Amino acid sequence: MTRFSKLLTLIIIVVSTSGSYVFAQKGKVTSAKSSAAKADTAKYDRDYSLEATMLGYFAPDGSRNPTLKANKGDKVRIKITNGELMTHDISLEKLGIKSKVILEKGASTSINFIAKESDTYFCSVPGHRIAGMVGSFEVVEGEVNEKTVAGHLPMKDGQPLNLNFETGTLKDWTATGDAFTNPLFSSDPSPVHEKEMNIGFDGKYFLSSGGNTNYKLTGKLTSAPFKVTQPFAAFMVSGGALVDTRVELVLAGTDSVIYHITGQGRATLQPAVVDLQKYLDKEIFIRIIDNETGISQIPYIANDKWAHINFDEFLFYPSRPEFPNELKQKDIIILPPLDPVLNAGLSGEKAAAAMTPPKGFKVTLAASEPEVVKPIAFTIDAKGRLWVVEGHTYPVRAPEGQGRDRILILEDTNGDGTLDSKKVFAENLNLISGIEVGMGGVWLGSAPNFLFIPIDPKTDKPAGPEQILLDGWGLHDTHEVLNSLRWGPDGWLYGTHGVFTHSVVGKPGTPEAERAKINGGVWRYHPTMHKFEVFAEGVSNPWGIDFNDYGHPFITVCVIPHMFHVIQGARYQRQAGKHFNPYTYDDIKTIGDHVHWLGERGPHAGNFRSAAAGGGHAHAGAMIYLGNSWPKEYRNEIFMNNINGARLNIDHFEKSGSGYIASHKPDFMAMNDSWSQWLNFKYDASGSVWAIDWYDKNQCHSPNPDVHDKTMGRIFKITHENDKWVKVDLTKASDMELVNFQLNENDWYVRQARTLLQERGPNKKVHKALKEILAKNPDVTRKLRALWTLHVTKGLEDKDLMDLLANESEYIRSWSIQLLTEDKVISPEALKKFADMAQNDNSPVVRLYLASAMLRLEPAQRWEIVDALMQKSEDKDDHNLPLMVWYAAEPLAALDMKRALEMAEKAKLPKILPYTIQRVAAIGTEDSKKVLKELNQKLGQSGSHENHESQMLIGKVLDE
Repeated sequence: MTRFSKLLTLIIIVVSTSGSYVFAQKGKVTSAKSSAAKADTAKYDRDYSLEATMLGYFAPDGSRNPTLKANKGDKVRIKITNGELMTHDISLEKLGIKSKVILEKGASTSINFIAKESDTYFCSVPGHRIAGMVGSFEVVEGEVNEKTVAGHLPMKDGQPLNLNFETGTLKDWTATGDAFTNPLFSSDPSPVHEKEMNIGFDGKYFLSSGGNTNYKLTGKLTSAPFKVTQPFAAFMVSGGALVDTRVELVLAGTDSVIYHITGQGRATLQPAVVDLQKYLDKEIFIRIIDNETGISQIPYIANDKWAHINFDEFLFYPSRPEFPNELKQKDIIILPPLDPVLNAGLSGEKAAAAMTPPKGFKVTLAASEPEVVKPIAFTIDAKGRLWVVEGHTYPVRAPEGQGRDRILILEDTNGDGTLDSKKVFAENLNLISGIEVGMGGVWLGSAPNFLFIPIDPKTDKPAGPEQILLDGWGLHDTHEVLNSLRWGPDGWLYGTHGVFTHSVVGKPGTPEAERAKINGGVWRYHPTMHKFEVFAEGVSNPWGIDFNDYGHPFITVCVIPHMFHVIQGARYQRQAGKHFNPYTYDDIKTIGDHVHWLGERGPHAGNFRSAAAGGGHAHAGAMIYLGNSWPKEYRNEIFMNNINGARLNIDHFEKSGSGYIASHKPDFMAMNDSWSQWLNFKYDASGSVWAIDWYDKNQCHSPNPDVHDKTMGRIFKITHENDKWVKVDLTKASDMELVNFQLNENDWYVRQARTLLQERGPNKKVHKALKEILAKNPDVTRKLRALWTLHVTKGLEDKDLMDLLANESEYIRSWSIQLLTEDKVISPEALKKFADMAQNDNSPVVRLYLASAMLRLEPAQRWEIVDALMQKSEDKDDHNLPLMVWYAAEPLAALDMKRALEMAEKAKLPKILPYTIQRVAAIGTEDSKKVLKELNQKLGQSGSHENHESQMLIGKVLDE
């Protein structure tokens, strides 16, 4: 007899007085707790044990985030045990109680309480509740019982089908492949699963396609067809939450799948319920599929032992059965199948041939090993030559004097796409992570230092020893050190920095208290004033920055959503750690409306399974194409390499409020080679794009040097059929020729010419010509180029910028605000004009630049402008402005608490009042408590819901 048919008409699943699950099955009673444990839990009426993971809380019967029940007045304990190395706890929302936080796998903690009303239990660790660690606690009347009706096996030719395997054979089933050669098991623990796993099958046998031991096996098992004679069915399933480990119900004769489900990444069998009312009297069959090997193609990613499916006992039911541990599709977080890897470990020529660029494009191998090895960073100079860093030292900085990195100068002398000229500029460098040339030398990231090496232009050799301009750069995680150096339109040198490296940056000898801290974000350095600034903070591990036609910077990052529009002074979502300012309270999120991975288990799980979405979470390089020869559809689009997906992603920017929304466009091309690792790419004078390829079997950072193959590296050139190779040397251009290059359609000329003019210094003729462009050119992007070049050549007075604050273009007005506050000091006239603009300018872009500018001024100067910005109700849903205004407003509370609160009360932007209340409370003085009590009394007189929430917050912060 089957498991269910041996039962009485009703199978009663009882919760004992201790709250342990007891199953009445096949005439036996099995307690979920031992008698020894009962003595420990006798003081609780309901005692629940859950395993905590980022996927949710799991009961012993496999149910995810189960509904926990009790009678009113019951003494309840909910105990959690950590199922992974991760911080977790358990909290009750209404009761406001919380357990201690646990970290180690196997560690336990609990909460104890009296059941008074239904509530929600969840993990209070930031991000965990939204990830799925949340469930219901219900107070019920009467017995805490669950009931289900009995089921029976489908019949064929008057005989029950072997859909529960109790014959000990695969009678009534047909197998293909090797996963179901010997699939029946009769013990628990199972010999093919890990010992601590509970399968929970009943009867003599259950079926597995390999368990955790033989997960590499694949195959298919198909039942004989049978008629649907009851409106509902249920079967037991567990195993991998993978697209290709699944159970299907198929309509016979059509091959139409009417139901499918996977496991949820756990071993315990759970019942899946199927509504078959539409298929009564029709024939169906069961198909159990395991097409997933689980084999990782990446050395540092372990094989997936959940690449299998477990199954038992298909039964029909006359009405819908109810199971406390029913497995529902909505509760399963499924991973897509592994992406096919077409190639790996190709020669340079074959790697170029394997790529699939769009029609009209071709990829040429420009250089490869042994001529170029481990290119980690590069740039293009004013002569069109590539300056390439070979990162021999990475990932561990060598002892002083033993660095092995070097800088090559490579050139294509005849336009055939091959870098046929090679010079060595410098050798014996140490852990170089970024390079830029210009302003008389080479600028290098070499943690813990930022270096400058002057160039002798006649010999292409160093004109002197390397100079340490800044030190204090961290080495905690050497793939997150200073990188991606690039000249900004304002004449500063920009770079990026990761969150797991902690830097305290300053000129050599600077006391720590006077240094700038950065552990994630964007920084900049001025080449002649020798000033260092943190431009914006946060994100994860950015390894790419570029500027669009309006001079707005964008970065590409890893692990968290990948795209950020970078605003001066902004604080962005962090992968880890906290912002230096404890009063930040919230940070600005990605501008992307998408991510490049599939599945909901987080970005790492989507790697190597996400080709359809872009390839995975890890990105390197950032290029906003502003060349002049590629089709128009690519201009102002941002390109980034998807490392795990081995493909070039493209995002498209749409203006939205003060900033942008980034949408996914079809990938530019796939490299079709799992060893491909393009780190950066840049367009040149012909509009073609050069790309450096680290090329390594290992795609992730490791501090172990032996993990990385140090013998390979490539440089590729992408050309469109419209590209026309030109030999250039802008260093020989006259000043006026460089001015005219500001009008060139290819921004390569614009940027190189601007840097050369900056290096040459002020020139009245240059300034006159640039002011002519600024005043008369109808294209705002050309006006901006003139404005930036005037700024870097010191051709602007404050009066000029003040006049431009009335310009018809929001971009000219906004950039004039930034340039006026460049030195963090402005005139009373400018401050007054800013206040007027904050009240009356109709551009959210301008208001964003005003908020950003306030962060550069002394707090006492901000009041009137911040107050006006807070009143702009049209900005309440803006992506950037509410938080940027808060960052500017936050220090004002320390100057005048009462005034700050009065200003916040009137604010039309969201969260300003609650944030200000928290900020005032953080001052922690008797005066701060007094003003909050006064505000509380004032708010109580209005009776509005919003004010009630503020009153609750005041009560909370005062209690603390």
